[in-house]
Amino acid sequence: MVIKDDFETGVAPYWVRFAAGTGQIEWEPGVLRLGLAEAESSAQPPLGTAWLSDAQIDDYHERDRRALPWRPPLTMTVRARFSHPVDALHGTAGFGFWNNPFVASGAAVAPNAIWFFFASPPSDMALVRGVPGWGWKAAALNGGDVNPLAIAVGNLLLRIPGVERLLVRAASSYVRAAEQLLDLDVTAWHDYTLVWDRRLATWSVDGVEVLRTTNPPAIPLGFVAWMDNQWAVMRPQGDIGFGLVGVPQRQWLELSRVEISGLNSPPAAPA
Repeated sequence: MVIKDDFETGVAPYWVRFAAGTGQIEWEPGVLRLGLAEAESSAQPPLGTAWLSDAQIDDYHERDRRALPWRPPLTMTVRARFSHPVDALHGTAGFGFWNNPFVASGAAVAPNAIWFFFASPPSDMALVRGVPGWGWKAAALNGGDVNPLAIAVGNLLLRIPGVERLLVRAASSYVRAAEQLLDLDVTAWHDYTLVWDRRLATWSVDGVEVLRTTNPPAIPLGFVAWMDNQWAVMRPQGDIGFGLVGVPQRQWLELSRVEISGLNSPPAAPA
């Protein structure tokens, strides 16, 4: 019922560790470091790991999405800091829960996430009116449990000129999102807490509430903490795009504690 890792004696065997490209996973007593060395940019979509630089721990790799280990009600607290201020970081990073909807296999699922999330320009995921499409945020994306066949048909239609924008606009009106930009010194240690219930979710930083929503995801999700060099554009008017951003200097996300407690006891992580 509780996952608690303070990284004092190593990284708990529960976590799946994944690194690609210039991604680096480093440990020292009390700290797990997820970092990127210098990485090149690419205008091509990251269809696999050949171009991607990523460092992460998670508990969803090799699981059936119907058996992802976490669902409400639960509480997550992560103590973390970044190597650089927000305006000097590149790519995406964060920690929390999602269903990993964008995979090279092309498996069709609706996106669902509830987490603390960072994206740098040229990313522009403008999901909530008045909130920039980049930055360090508390965020949720509730795509529901859409029929995979419907998504597969939509993926096929996206290949037809002129249809892409119409489908993206329709999806934007269906997906329920909540976001709040966080204005704080991300290079200092902070305690980030998420309380995820079925009909209400709240995010707090150092005990101060920063966001709440009455429309959180309700389907099973997996935990992830990561840093990578991806960018994405998803605008309500129908613009969509993906690629890899250059990383001009080494950067990282450090964790000193990850604690998750809830009514669901997650199954053991795959070997």
